[in-house]
Amino acid sequence: MTFGGFPASAPRLYADLSADNTKEAWRSRLREVYERDVRAPMLELAAELSAHFAGDAGGVRVLGPVRDTRMSRDKSPYKTYQGAYLDLLPALGFWVHLDRDGLYASGRWYPHGSAEVARYRAAVEEEDGGAELAAIVAGLTERGFAVGGNRLVSRPRGVAAGHPRLDLLRHRTVDAGRRLGPGPALASAGAAAFVRETWELTRPLLEWAAARGLTPEPYDRGADAPP
Repeated sequence: MTFGGFPASAPRLYADLSADNTKEAWRSRLREVYERDVRAPMLELAAELSAHFAGDAGGVRVLGPVRDTRMSRDKSPYKTYQGAYLDLLPALGFWVHLDRDGLYASGRWYPHGSAEVARYRAAVEEEDGGAELAAIVAGLTERGFAVGGNRLVSRPRGVAAGHPRLDLLRHRTVDAGRRLGPGPALASAGAAAFVRETWELTRPLLEWAAARGLTPEPYDRGADAPP
């Protein structure tokens, strides 16, 4: 099957699931919609993206709908988004998800430990490396990207309040992405082009992180890794 977009019922399903995230609702009225209007198109999108990014490591993996609640206070059983990802290196790659607000695509760096975060901050502190990252982030912001991730509210220990790249130094993870809201574009094949373009535009950010060794040692993420 060729990807033709997500129907209006797809984001609406996640609005319904947010209001009633129970096994009863899922089994009685939501699962069929999920399989037909969310998961099937996401698998088609993943196949198309995998073919386009065939030169990158692996293929796009689609996550399952069930939440892992073992370490969470929130015991709601189902995810309120449908995610998929393509990692170029461990903890570094592309992400896309569908939720009640439409489609979100991004490039992300999400390290697992403090050692990678320390190396990231050292790279940002470097004059050349830090200036290069600041220019990449500025360019993405000008194109309508939101640059977020896990960030300190205050500044890192030892960093001056007036540091020119303080905002970047606060990051413990980086996610640069943009959104395609519900509507005709989301329901069309053009949604795939939106994701492809978004991922390509974030590649300089990922290459910056890869060139500085900011990822952990390779490991097997498995077929249903967490976002």
